Amino acid sequence: MTFEVQQTDPNSNARAGIIHTDHGVIETPIFMPVGTVASVKAVHQRELKDDIKAQIILGNTYHLYLRPGIDTLERAGGLHKFNGWDKPILTDSGGFQVFSLSENRKLKEEGATFRSHIDGSKHLFTPENVVDIQRTIGADIIMAFDECTPGTADYQYAKKSMELTHRWLGRGLKHFDETEPKYGYSQTFFPIVQGCVYPDLRKQSAEFIASQNRDGNAIGGLAVGEPTEKMYEMIEVVNEILPADKPRYLMGVGTPQNILEGIERGVDMFDCVMPTRNGRNGMLFTRNGIMNMKNQKWKNDFSPLDESGTSYVDCAYSKAYLRHLFISKEYLALQIASIHNLAFYLALVTEAREHILLGDFANWKKGMIEQLGRRL
Repeated sequence: MTFEVQQTDPNSNARAGIIHTDHGVIETPIFMPVGTVASVKAVHQRELKDDIKAQIILGNTYHLYLRPGIDTLERAGGLHKFNGWDKPILTDSGGFQVFSLSENRKLKEEGATFRSHIDGSKHLFTPENVVDIQRTIGADIIMAFDECTPGTADYQYAKKSMELTHRWLGRGLKHFDETEPKYGYSQTFFPIVQGCVYPDLRKQSAEFIASQNRDGNAIGGLAVGEPTEKMYEMIEVVNEILPADKPRYLMGVGTPQNILEGIERGVDMFDCVMPTRNGRNGMLFTRNGIMNMKNQKWKNDFSPLDESGTSYVDCAYSKAYLRHLFISKEYLALQIASIHNLAFYLALVTEAREHILLGDFANWKKGMIEQLGRRL
């Protein structure tokens, strides 16, 4: 994998770049739709490519390991062959999922033992076998196994957790460098910065991660309960240290406003379940603000979903029609809303990239932020 910065905004740290992988080119800044269990919920691959314009999707090691299972994925020839997606894939190592299973997991130096949310069976993730699992899944970008601390963790816990993550990183990197891809294309490994909301820990972690000199770096442990302004502060602290010639990936973030704020602070890659999860529950993101499509106010509103004139799905459905589908509990509602939201997110980062290349990102972003948070 290689990365090149094409342009940096003169009034912020926003930058436009290109990531080259064996499965294709990724133009940054980029949003990655989340395909946790080998599918982006309610969305076909055709729609991901044609309507949403996705350039890379994300899969999850924890979920794919449990179901369909690594043996099945290996027999298929990897996740690309299994789900028919021929563009780049990034896999989350499962650290966040193990973190979220706090009542059913135990952390120790060796790794993390946990019980499956599916059948209660017991499993062990280590920095080494998580590399092997992701090699078998066939991701283009593999993530380090880390502990994701909650945003409310106290200093001593956050410090201890960060140090464990760093020790796990050393083992994971060693194992990655001693193993080979399985399917004839290259794979790369991103370390993850931790440190919760404590600037000195974030600096220490960013310095350690930067010293590993990998192809890209990730920022984890944010958007997990800490105040939004604290998240932005930690991004600034970390991005002053992470190398500018490597892509920076902010994990699990977030709202359209969060993404623009992250881009302004020098982040290149984002993922979040919000566009699909919120969409399935009737929330639509638009340039003019946020809509709850189940509200009575849309019952006789036959205007397009986004009144800016941009349709993010292959047919300009009306607000009234989509509300009808939600109220009627039609599955098509989930599909339309998911496609709309994902296409909006991709259009937003694409527009951000265009303004970075034009040199007026900071001014454009200020106006967009004011619009995006409105409740319509």
